[in-house]
Amino acid sequence: MTKPRTLRLDGFLPYRLSIATNMVSDIIARAYRTMFGLNIPEWRLLAVLAESEGITQLELSLATRMDKVTVSRAAAGLVERKLALRTPNAADKRSHLLSLTEQGRDLYRQVAPKALALEDAVLVDFDKAEVAQLMAMLERLEEAAQRLGP
Repeated sequence: MTKPRTLRLDGFLPYRLSIATNMVSDIIARAYRTMFGLNIPEWRLLAVLAESEGITQLELSLATRMDKVTVSRAAAGLVERKLALRTPNAADKRSHLLSLTEQGRDLYRQVAPKALALEDAVLVDFDKAEVAQLMAMLERLEEAAQRLGP
Protein backbone atom coordinates (compact mmCIF):
# COMPACT_ATOMS: atom_id res chain seq x y z
CA MET A 1 0.00 0.00 0.00
CA THR A 2 1.40 3.38 -0.98
CA LYS A 3 1.51 6.16 1.53
CA PRO A 4 -0.66 9.17 0.57
CA ARG A 5 1.27 12.23 -0.49
CA THR A 6 1.61 14.98 2.09
CA LEU A 7 1.18 18.57 1.07
CA ARG A 8 4.28 20.57 1.94
CA LEU A 9 4.26 24.13 0.67
CA ASP A 10 7.98 24.25 -0.09
CA GLY A 11 7.47 21.37 -2.54
CA PHE A 12 4.06 22.45 -3.91
CA LEU A 13 4.52 23.78 -7.44
CA PRO A 14 1.67 26.35 -7.46
CA TYR A 15 3.01 27.84 -4.24
CA ARG A 16 6.61 27.93 -5.50
CA LEU A 17 5.53 29.54 -8.79
CA SER A 18 3.55 32.14 -6.87
CA ILE A 19 6.46 32.96 -4.55
CA ALA A 20 8.94 33.25 -7.44
CA THR A 21 6.50 35.36 -9.45
CA ASN A 22 5.79 37.67 -6.52
CA MET A 23 9.48 38.16 -5.77
CA VAL A 24 10.36 39.01 -9.39
CA SER A 25 7.23 41.13 -9.79
CA ASP A 26 8.02 43.14 -6.64
CA ILE A 27 11.52 43.96 -7.92
CA ILE A 28 10.14 45.03 -11.28
CA ALA A 29 7.26 46.99 -9.73
CA ARG A 30 9.66 49.03 -7.59
CA ALA A 31 11.89 49.74 -10.58
CA TYR A 32 9.04 50.80 -12.89
CA ARG A 33 7.41 52.92 -10.19
CA THR A 34 10.69 54.64 -9.33
CA MET A 35 11.97 55.16 -12.87
CA PHE A 36 8.75 55.71 -14.82
CA GLY A 37 5.84 56.19 -12.42
CA LEU A 38 4.16 53.03 -13.74
CA ASN A 39 2.49 50.30 -11.75
CA ILE A 40 2.55 46.69 -12.99
CA PRO A 41 -0.89 46.75 -14.71
CA GLU A 42 0.03 50.00 -16.50
CA TRP A 43 3.35 48.51 -17.61
CA ARG A 44 1.63 45.39 -18.94
CA LEU A 45 -0.87 47.46 -20.91
CA LEU A 46 1.91 49.71 -22.21
CA ALA A 47 3.80 46.63 -23.46
CA VAL A 48 0.76 45.05 -25.12
CA LEU A 49 -0.29 48.35 -26.68
CA ALA A 50 3.23 48.81 -28.06
CA GLU A 51 2.71 45.61 -30.06
CA SER A 52 -0.62 46.68 -31.57
CA GLU A 53 -2.20 49.49 -33.52
CA GLY A 54 -5.35 49.48 -31.43
CA ILE A 55 -6.93 46.97 -29.08
CA THR A 56 -10.09 46.77 -26.98
CA GLN A 57 -10.07 46.52 -23.20
CA LEU A 58 -11.52 43.01 -23.48
CA GLU A 59 -8.61 42.00 -25.71
CA LEU A 60 -6.23 43.62 -23.20
CA SER A 61 -7.81 41.56 -20.40
CA LEU A 62 -7.28 38.37 -22.38
CA ALA A 63 -3.72 39.28 -23.42
CA THR A 64 -2.58 40.24 -19.90
CA ARG A 65 -4.71 37.76 -17.91
CA MET A 66 -5.86 40.68 -15.74
CA ASP A 67 -9.48 41.24 -14.73
CA LYS A 68 -11.60 43.91 -16.43
CA VAL A 69 -11.52 46.29 -13.46
CA THR A 70 -7.71 46.21 -13.26
CA VAL A 71 -7.44 46.76 -17.02
CA SER A 72 -9.98 49.59 -16.89
CA ARG A 73 -8.09 51.37 -14.10
CA ALA A 74 -4.72 50.92 -15.78
CA ALA A 75 -6.12 52.11 -19.11
CA ALA A 76 -7.67 55.17 -17.44
CA GLY A 77 -4.30 55.96 -15.84
CA LEU A 78 -2.50 55.73 -19.19
CA VAL A 79 -5.14 57.88 -20.92
CA GLU A 80 -5.04 60.45 -18.10
CA ARG A 81 -1.26 60.71 -18.45
CA LYS A 82 -1.67 61.05 -22.23
CA LEU A 83 0.30 57.84 -22.81
CA ALA A 84 -2.68 56.13 -24.47
CA LEU A 85 -5.58 57.28 -26.59
CA ARG A 86 -9.11 55.93 -26.59
CA THR A 87 -10.83 55.98 -30.01
CA PRO A 88 -14.17 54.62 -31.25
CA ASN A 89 -14.08 51.02 -32.46
CA ALA A 90 -15.50 50.95 -36.00
CA ALA A 91 -15.96 47.16 -35.78
CA ASP A 92 -17.96 47.33 -32.52
CA LYS A 93 -19.69 50.58 -31.59
CA ARG A 94 -20.05 49.40 -27.95
CA SER A 95 -16.29 49.41 -27.34
CA HIS A 96 -13.29 51.62 -27.85
CA LEU A 97 -9.79 50.94 -29.09
CA LEU A 98 -6.79 51.86 -27.01
CA SER A 99 -3.50 52.74 -28.62
CA LEU A 100 -0.32 54.41 -27.50
CA THR A 101 0.22 58.08 -28.16
CA GLU A 102 3.64 59.21 -29.37
CA GLN A 103 4.41 60.08 -25.75
CA GLY A 104 3.42 56.52 -24.77
CA ARG A 105 5.64 55.05 -27.49
CA ASP A 106 8.53 57.22 -26.28
CA LEU A 107 8.02 55.95 -22.73
CA TYR A 108 7.88 52.35 -23.99
CA ARG A 109 11.18 52.86 -25.82
CA GLN A 110 12.69 53.92 -22.47
CA VAL A 111 11.06 51.16 -20.42
CA ALA A 112 11.72 48.20 -22.77
CA PRO A 113 15.53 48.19 -22.39
CA LYS A 114 15.17 48.43 -18.61
CA ALA A 115 12.72 45.50 -18.66
CA LEU A 116 15.18 43.42 -20.66
CA ALA A 117 18.02 44.37 -18.30
CA LEU A 118 15.93 43.31 -15.29
CA GLU A 119 15.11 40.02 -17.01
CA ASP A 120 18.83 39.50 -17.69
CA ALA A 121 19.61 40.20 -14.03
CA VAL A 122 17.02 37.67 -12.84
CA LEU A 123 18.31 35.04 -15.28
CA VAL A 124 22.04 35.72 -14.81
CA ASP A 125 22.68 32.28 -13.29
CA PHE A 126 20.99 30.42 -16.16
CA ASP A 127 22.58 29.57 -19.50
CA LYS A 128 20.68 30.02 -22.80
CA ALA A 129 19.63 26.38 -22.94
CA GLU A 130 18.21 26.55 -19.41
CA VAL A 131 16.27 29.72 -20.22
CA ALA A 132 14.86 28.08 -23.37
CA GLN A 133 13.93 25.02 -21.34
CA LEU A 134 12.30 27.16 -18.64
CA MET A 135 10.27 29.06 -21.25
CA ALA A 136 9.17 25.78 -22.86
CA MET A 137 8.13 24.38 -19.47
CA LEU A 138 6.19 27.54 -18.62
CA GLU A 139 4.38 27.28 -21.95
CA ARG A 140 3.47 23.67 -21.15
CA LEU A 141 2.26 24.66 -17.69
CA GLU A 142 0.09 27.40 -19.22
CA GLU A 143 -1.35 24.92 -21.73
CA ALA A 144 -2.11 22.42 -18.94
CA ALA A 145 -3.80 25.14 -16.87
CA GLN A 146 -5.81 26.19 -19.93
CA ARG A 147 -7.07 22.62 -20.32
CA LEU A 148 -8.09 22.43 -16.66
CA GLY A 149 -10.17 25.59 -16.48
CA PRO A 150 -11.65 28.52 -18.33
